[in-house]
Amino acid sequence: MSTVGYGDVSCQTVLGKMFLILFILVGLALFASSIPEIIDLIGTRSKYGGCYKNERGRRHIVVCGHITYESVSHFLKDFLHEDREDVDVEVVFLHRAEPDLEFEGLLKRQHTRVKYFQGSLMNAMDLERAKVHEADACLVLANKYCPDPDAEDAANIMRVISMKNYCEESRIIIQLMQYHNKAYLLNIPSWDWKQGDDVICLAELKLGFIAQSCLAPGFSTMMANLFAMRSGEPSDDMQAWQNDYIQGTGCEMYTETLSPTFTGMTFSQASELCFVKLKLLLLAVEVRPDDGGDTKISINPRGSKIPANTVGFFIAQSAEEVKRAWYYCKACHEDVKNENQIKKCKCKNFIGGMMVHSVLKSQQIGQHITTDGKPVQPNGVAATKSGLQPPPTAVAKTGSPVKKSVSMKEESAPEIVPENPRAPIRQDPMRNGHPVIVQPASDFDFEKTEMKYDSTGMFHWTPARSIDDCILDRNQAAMTVLNGHVVVCLFAHSDSPLIGLRNLVMPLRASNFHFHELKHVVIVGAVDYIKREWKTLQNLPKISVLNGSPLSRADLRAVNVNLCDMCVILSAKVPSNDDPTLADKEAILASLNIKAMTFGDIITNIESMGDSKDALNNMGDTTVKRPGPIYGTNVPMITELVNDSNVQFLDQDDDDDPDTELYLTQPFACGTAFAVSVLDSLMSTTYFNQNALTLIRSLITGGATPELELILAEGAGLRGGYSTPETLGNRDRCRVGQISLTEGPLAKYGEGAKYIDLFVAALRQYGMLCIGLYRILFRDTSTSTDASSKRYVITNPPNDFNLLPSDQVFVLMQFDPGMEYRPGWGDGKTGDRIPRSSQGGGGQKKGDAS
Repeated sequence: MSTVGYGDVSCQTVLGKMFLILFILVGLALFASSIPEIIDLIGTRSKYGGCYKNERGRRHIVVCGHITYESVSHFLKDFLHEDREDVDVEVVFLHRAEPDLEFEGLLKRQHTRVKYFQGSLMNAMDLERAKVHEADACLVLANKYCPDPDAEDAANIMRVISMKNYCEESRIIIQLMQYHNKAYLLNIPSWDWKQGDDVICLAELKLGFIAQSCLAPGFSTMMANLFAMRSGEPSDDMQAWQNDYIQGTGCEMYTETLSPTFTGMTFSQASELCFVKLKLLLLAVEVRPDDGGDTKISINPRGSKIPANTVGFFIAQSAEEVKRAWYYCKACHEDVKNENQIKKCKCKNFIGGMMVHSVLKSQQIGQHITTDGKPVQPNGVAATKSGLQPPPTAVAKTGSPVKKSVSMKEESAPEIVPENPRAPIRQDPMRNGHPVIVQPASDFDFEKTEMKYDSTGMFHWTPARSIDDCILDRNQAAMTVLNGHVVVCLFAHSDSPLIGLRNLVMPLRASNFHFHELKHVVIVGAVDYIKREWKTLQNLPKISVLNGSPLSRADLRAVNVNLCDMCVILSAKVPSNDDPTLADKEAILASLNIKAMTFGDIITNIESMGDSKDALNNMGDTTVKRPGPIYGTNVPMITELVNDSNVQFLDQDDDDDPDTELYLTQPFACGTAFAVSVLDSLMSTTYFNQNALTLIRSLITGGATPELELILAEGAGLRGGYSTPETLGNRDRCRVGQISLTEGPLAKYGEGAKYIDLFVAALRQYGMLCIGLYRILFRDTSTSTDASSKRYVITNPPNDFNLLPSDQVFVLMQFDPGMEYRPGWGDGKTGDRIPRSSQGGGGQKKGDAS
């Protein structure tokens, strides 16, 4: 209405001109008042809106849940590590809140590989924006420091339900805090672990790692370094022990298909070839049962031949090194001395004629290898006179000659019946509190009349006991001669969140241990809290509870903490929001308190246990006391930390910088500290290789299976079962152990021998797979035989690594069905027994192998 054009149209009257002037002023005022609202409308459109556009055709994953700068930086550091092969995957983060400034800086630095969108997983439109239906996988991160773990798990499970409701085919990998919440995932109709869905239960794995450290101190550190991507390089500025340790941290777990050369070999032959020739450590193989069922992972299996196209699990420095297992050709590489020259060959006849030649040759090797002139069993263990072997004239039931089993099942050894069968030797653990050898009547099948294992045959089982029958007071504990046991120092309030103590005890009750090998577990803490956990512990044998304080020296002396094989310090208390660094105050105080204790004449030495209650007598062979350390600094100990930075307070004699990464600190390198943060790397590991998590879980949990998880999901605890050949066969599986080079048949290798000599001898003679060393940290201040001195972990040492008499060796050892209780064991008079370290590990009496 103002002047239009060139003034040819305008108001002519004074009234019109006055109206126009007033109209323009009012219009401008109204427009000016609307400007803030217009700006606000434009500003509300988030720069993290929009949709994900995959313009380059790359795969992408969606990461959601607990998204912060700290959690994302740790995740990306491992996921995008340079050692991973061809990581051509974009990472899309979906979260309700906008990133803070520090987070924005991270996104800008990684803008070519990382995208961020603001939205809710409960909204189908936001899932559409992130292209969840096209994603290679969806990863749900948990807040490990949340005040209410059950609420955190419930929120993350709801996110999974929303994503599965939007797209059933989506592959979901979720972190959960509590083990009992895994059952709710099984209620989701489209949840299918066979399609790649998986759950990483932090409580289960954390306590499982600590449990394995009770059997083989330092093992938690070794495994944590194996599934995390590290790039530590040795340096001249570091101490010798640091270089040895850091070189081991560069090892990771990889999978690769074995070349046709390995077809027909036994696992021990293949593992020896890989280690000696290819400089690779073969841990396990993925096998498919004869009935065509689901594949399973066999760790150091015994007596079975490797079929074609078998996938192997290796420990190596990079994915490039593992390719040697696929490239290796007997015709082309047999004379190659340098493993780096093993490349893909152009041999045309290899798949045909050479493959047959390799199979025949490997079978000939297996038939002619001998140890000290004695024939080798299928698992590579030499037969001895004292073993429970059938006589050479044994024949199969059909009368046909005995044939070697070609099935990859560990439990599928051929059934052999000796000509003069003997009644089986069994162990009765319930007679006067001590294991007793009993010769059952020939017409009485004892295995079918008493439940000794759970219904899956994977764990020892006992009828449910009341917690009142297992509670000790200080005097009763002092009257019970505890030795070689596990002390659990537990800080908890009566209303603290459950941490799942079952996950700590169950690996120590695996059925591939004989009953007398089980370590007694004594829990020191508040009974009110333990009562809430007891429903999951009541069917596990050899557990006692001391109602006391882990900070009380009197309580610690009562349970003979100086004679224990491991002291575990845990806390179930919720971290304070005011100062998270104080979350570990009780654990650190307890650790320093034990280290400051001295032991000597104060220890009560009770010769008789007759006055203690019957429930306490069932403790195995504890009558022989070994001398314990005089100072608390030598008590084997592992402390769980919530905050990584608090590791600096555990050891007063180390010189670690407060900003040092956890895995580089001395307590972690020595296996005396463990933090749940080390499990973050499992998300990336599971995405790139689902079987790696299965292997880790199998090693850590002692043999938990999907069938067992369904039983535990019912909430009624472990169910006992009658022993059948199938369930008893489940005992025949590998376990973690630790052997000493101080004495025993392998002691000669501690006198300046190379690591490769020990590896080959242990594998051929005893079927044990060596995976690392546990070496004394400061040998100049410790005697060579002091097994309680501070040690550090060396993962998969080089072939030419020099051994010391004081070294202890991490091994994956076979189950020995012939190892039965002998009263003379442990007195040092058994010459042919592999000595286990004094800090646990469980040695084997190979003379009784069957």
